[in-house]
Amino acid sequence: MLSVLRRVPWWAVAAVVAAALIVSGALPGADAGALVGRVLPVLGFVAALTVVAECCAVAGLFDAATDGAARVARGRRWALWMLLVLVAVASTVVLSLDTTAVLLTPLAIRAGRRVGGGDDRTAVFYALTVVALANTASLLLPVSNLTNLLADHRFAVAGVSYVGLMWLPAVVVIAVTVLVLAVRGRGRLRGRFEPGERFVPQDRVLLVATAMVVGVMAVGFVSGAPVWLVAVLAAAVLLALGGWRRGGLPTPVGQLVPWRMLLVVGGLFVAVETAQVRGLGEWVAGLAPAGTSTGPLLVLAGLATGAANLLNNLPGYLVVEPAAGGDPTRLAAVLVGVGAGPLLTPWASLATVLWWQRCRQMLAHVPVRGLLVQGWWIAPLCVVAGVLALG
Repeated sequence: MLSVLRRVPWWAVAAVVAAALIVSGALPGADAGALVGRVLPVLGFVAALTVVAECCAVAGLFDAATDGAARVARGRRWALWMLLVLVAVASTVVLSLDTTAVLLTPLAIRAGRRVGGGDDRTAVFYALTVVALANTASLLLPVSNLTNLLADHRFAVAGVSYVGLMWLPAVVVIAVTVLVLAVRGRGRLRGRFEPGERFVPQDRVLLVATAMVVGVMAVGFVSGAPVWLVAVLAAAVLLALGGWRRGGLPTPVGQLVPWRMLLVVGGLFVAVETAQVRGLGEWVAGLAPAGTSTGPLLVLAGLATGAANLLNNLPGYLVVEPAAGGDPTRLAAVLVGVGAGPLLTPWASLATVLWWQRCRQMLAHVPVRGLLVQGWWIAPLCVVAGVLALG
């Protein structure tokens, strides 16, 4: 019996549990409808971004970007890594953490292999840099993280500027992350590397057109348009371009979108929402002490960090949000927890799940242990430093 259960895929379990909760009425119809309205744009955004990443890979955009970065670094390892850090921070702040995880992970792995002469250990270090910054650099703007978008209207209702309250914690958290990464990876930042041969694209027209579409997508993300719609349109244009220039899809249809992962995440949302309407939010709110002094804020951020790592950052935010009580400073502490804290489990954020998927496609060994060890270094330091910056 146990051997049979082990063979049951997680996505099937998630789909069955979600359907049972809805059909049985454990999750009332009105709440289920509201959940669908919140979750579908999120899952659509993730699916479209994955398609964009596949199209970019086939067009050679990642190889071209890696080659350009290696030339700019002029053989200096620390310079190439700092370029990766700057791009990861800028990508996360402006385009969102999920975009960074999907688009930058392949580039980082290729760059790490070039620096390490084909040794995957350096590639793993570069990939871990991306996943850390994809999470911890996601506090500065509302568009940087979908949890920020969920909270932004509450700041507006309170008459508080999101950026005005969050810029200092965001900068502090990024600085702490880069410092820890540099100390832990100092051995791989010394010395020089051979830039290698110049990358020659197979289809320069497709490469340039793909780069232009990604640039327009970036502008769309910061324009105020729905991010899911921008990503879907970009994916559709890139698929059409690929079909025109290459005569087919970048990957088989069944592998184009991570539908198994999306089913698991969707089922998790349903389970958490069911618990929420049954009183989970009120129970969590009772665990958080009142006030905006350092102690209560640390407890609140700790609850948010725990919820994100246990459940995932998006449902984790929804669980802990009532504990903020509408106070902007307390809500900011929650955002620090669900933004800088989800590094302790592989499912703690959609960005980490997407990063993991990209690593599985490109690395023989997925660095799960490295992810967890790095997370236990970075997450507590970043959450504490971010909360202290709020005071």
